[in-house]
Amino acid sequence: MSSVEIGFAIGAFTLVLLAFRVHIGMAMLLGGSIGYTLVSGWDPLMNYFKHLAYGRFSVYDLSVVPLFLLMGNVAAKGGLSRRLFEATNAFLGHYPGGVAMSAIGACAGFGAICGSSLATAATMGQVALPELRRCNYSPSLATGALAAGGTLGILIPPSVVLVIYAILAEQNVAALFMAALIPGLIAMFGYMLVVTLYARFVPGSGPASAPLPWRQRLHAVGRVWPILAVFITVIGGIYGGIFTPTEAAAVGTFATTALAVASREMRWREFMAAVLGAAEATAMIFLILLGADVLNAFLALSQMPVAIAEWVLASGYPPMVVLFAMILVYLLLGCVMDSLSMILLTIPVFLPIIMGLDYWGLGYSDKAIWFGILALMVVEIGLITPPVGMNVFIINSLAKDVPMKETFRGVLPFLASDLLRIVLIAFFPGVALWLVHLLGG
Repeated sequence: MSSVEIGFAIGAFTLVLLAFRVHIGMAMLLGGSIGYTLVSGWDPLMNYFKHLAYGRFSVYDLSVVPLFLLMGNVAAKGGLSRRLFEATNAFLGHYPGGVAMSAIGACAGFGAICGSSLATAATMGQVALPELRRCNYSPSLATGALAAGGTLGILIPPSVVLVIYAILAEQNVAALFMAALIPGLIAMFGYMLVVTLYARFVPGSGPASAPLPWRQRLHAVGRVWPILAVFITVIGGIYGGIFTPTEAAAVGTFATTALAVASREMRWREFMAAVLGAAEATAMIFLILLGADVLNAFLALSQMPVAIAEWVLASGYPPMVVLFAMILVYLLLGCVMDSLSMILLTIPVFLPIIMGLDYWGLGYSDKAIWFGILALMVVEIGLITPPVGMNVFIINSLAKDVPMKETFRGVLPFLASDLLRIVLIAFFPGVALWLVHLLGG
């Protein structure tokens, strides 16, 4: 077999391992190791392993991952998520579907200090689900809105998945954060519009709650302003060039911890649980990164990604056809894989193809950033699509009396909003790149 044929065979082998529920990190590590040995031999693989772990985990940019995860865990344990929901609900709850819209707005706010969709869905589900039940929201709308709102955790910056993409694509993390902000806000308002239409066309599904006096509304806003200050400090510091993303994550983690302690809602036990949760999530992500490095090293040796790129470029297919074919692959993979795994598995193959095609006359860096945002939005859909839909499973574990099919039925209108947003960004890259050019020069 040629090295390219070995590359295809190992790719198929890795997918088979995933189908048998082998952990994505171990599947990529095993497949990459076998392929590396077949192409170059055992001794070169051992030489590669000697410096692999240190070479990967000593990368300065990766230190942002545990810091952002810790910031999100502290915010969840310290009761800051409840303040966000109470503030948004104070102004939106008295509209039809308003409590569900409040939950989506709170998910976006929590995503701005978290960076993880699963954590956002779990945290806001615990906070908002009791209020949605109290207001007699239909089970499908309540659980569907929370599952969809949780996806904002990786789209609203900061985003752990974007950090990983930036390292893989050798792009600036701050530029990717800038590019994600406007699509993230569009996603939030799109979800709110879906809730509004749902409540209008399905009577009784999202009843309005009693309006609160202005005094209580202002009090709720007063309780949430420190969280807004943390977000402005972190994201504004990155956009303004005051902090690197890692420095901003450290500042944000310290400020969030101080807020949680000052609110007296987080004790030592909760703090240690937040630290342990961040450590466990970091270890899982780093294992996946290690496996991806081995697999990507083998793919580079096999020249399989180059062969695919050359074949696509020589085929004469229109660039948009190639792009939407990739989007279709992401949608299919999203049915069986999580977002980070999809990014790590596909970017080494897809990115060279995108870089070799002309999209709207974009330069190299703009094209990489634009595709990164598109990929992020598509893998985000995988969090709410069957049969995996991790966000759906998380919300369903909190609402055990709601059948899974009801929750999946509830997310369908939000999926339509997602698909429209993907088409918008695909045909109008400036929506994502405008802020990058404005602030990044």
